[in-house]
Amino acid sequence: MPIRVQLDRVLLEKRMSLTELADRVGVTIANLSILKTGKARAVRFSTLAALCRELDCQPGDLLSYEAGPDDAPLDDEDN
Repeated sequence: MPIRVQLDRVLLEKRMSLTELADRVGVTIANLSILKTGKARAVRFSTLAALCRELDCQPGDLLSYEAGPDDAPLDDEDN
């Protein structure tokens, strides 16, 4: 998947544990761990907003896009 989650980097920069963040945001440690390891298939905007609030960051600090070979633009014939 071309979307990368950089939660571990932000947590390290903020010197915050996953447990502390889970308590502050109201999300289980298991769900944050799934997000942190990049195994999540989706994230709610309300969860993303809560993470940004507690980590004092922007969504772009937590998420990045890395294009891969399967992410090439579609040709007009493919539409």
